Amino acid sequence: MTLNTDAPASGSQRRRGLARSEKTDPIGFAVAFLNRLAQTPALDRLGLRKPAEQVVYTATKSGFQTIGAVNRQFKRAGGKGKGQRVPSAQRTGVFDLTPSEDEQMLVDVVTEFAAEVVLPAASGANETCEAPAEVLEAANEIGLPILGVAEDLGGIATERSAVAGTLVAEALAKGDMGLAVAVLAPAAVSTALSLWGTDEQQKTYLPAFTEDDVPAAALALAEPRPLFDPRDLQTTARRQGDGFVLNGVKSGVPRGHDGELFVVGADLEGRPHLFLVESSTPGLTVENDPSMGVRAAGISKLVLEDVEVGSIALLGDAETYLEAVRLARLGWCALAVGTGQAVLDYVVPYVNSREAFGEPVSHRQSVAFMVANIAIELEGMRLATYKAAARAAQGKDFSREVALARKLCADKGMQIGLDGVQLLGGHGYVKEHPVERWYRDLRAIGVMEGGVLV
Repeated sequence: MTLNTDAPASGSQRRRGLARSEKTDPIGFAVAFLNRLAQTPALDRLGLRKPAEQVVYTATKSGFQTIGAVNRQFKRAGGKGKGQRVPSAQRTGVFDLTPSEDEQMLVDVVTEFAAEVVLPAASGANETCEAPAEVLEAANEIGLPILGVAEDLGGIATERSAVAGTLVAEALAKGDMGLAVAVLAPAAVSTALSLWGTDEQQKTYLPAFTEDDVPAAALALAEPRPLFDPRDLQTTARRQGDGFVLNGVKSGVPRGHDGELFVVGADLEGRPHLFLVESSTPGLTVENDPSMGVRAAGISKLVLEDVEVGSIALLGDAETYLEAVRLARLGWCALAVGTGQAVLDYVVPYVNSREAFGEPVSHRQSVAFMVANIAIELEGMRLATYKAAARAAQGKDFSREVALARKLCADKGMQIGLDGVQLLGGHGYVKEHPVERWYRDLRAIGVMEGGVLV
């Protein structure tokens, strides 16, 4: 990942604090990012600057069924051509998955954001099944929704940002996977538009993501049926005049209740494609669909009944859809790694301080070996995920690598969650400790499709 930092910020970039230093400064973006985080007014306003403080919500979010949000109208912009694309990362020919200096600085900044903003709000957000508006606002203020958007389009990326997106997702998930999904959901749509959007699509939709009031948006690929195969969709699209008509149901959609723009997967003439659907489109209904894990993401279902969209709605082709599936799975792998690391970081001091029969329980080989296995499997998950991300950033075929990473993260991630609960004994089963939430979140890795995209 290379981030250009050669010009002073202006307009919406200045409002997000993405001030640029010299292009030769490898950590210019990360420093600006950190400065913006420190200046974010939401932290002091809400008392979220201290990691120990928590935002407590007393009411449980009730079920709902509503027509899509209609508070934003995207103004159709003219434009021809395939749109602007960020170039692939440079191929060095060296097998090295170590983050670069600027990538590591970015990780450090987002890790601090996760610790100071995300983690304190996690428990309350899990209970309400909704991400606090203040957390979303803080994430928008520091520029997370435009991490994968080309610099010429108002974003900050000068190269394919799969590695940066993976590192950011991992760091956010250390705070909470559900809130990480909620925060990253708009970035999935803005990144998709940057990667595959036409000039008209980019000019119509991307400006909203580069302004202060970032729209809630989500990538909707999954469907509520057993053994779902993302290549075999029951949601359909048929041509009608210059546009399309969509019918079907999509599940696992983060922040659907306040979503303003969705990227929906649907079968068109026997092959899956992506479609841009504004929430105000007649025939689109959002239903509450609370889940076992990632509850803070506000998981919803989209019901599409004769939803008519224009020619601008078609995003890319069938190959674009398959790449979106792979990049979404890569994002979920990164979330699994981050949550697994949170488990490890929590259980190590616990087993060292918890005493039984006059000594710490970590002195028992069964306990020590279980902790060691968590660390071993976690490192394997991380390396497999990084390798897939590196190939994606370089424009190489990464289908095999992401398939291996997803299998590893789904199986071993769920085992890490289970072992985390087991290591805490009875404490692992109660909400006083966060491991039970992490266990529920990690079970999502093998079943979720879409929602995030790096």
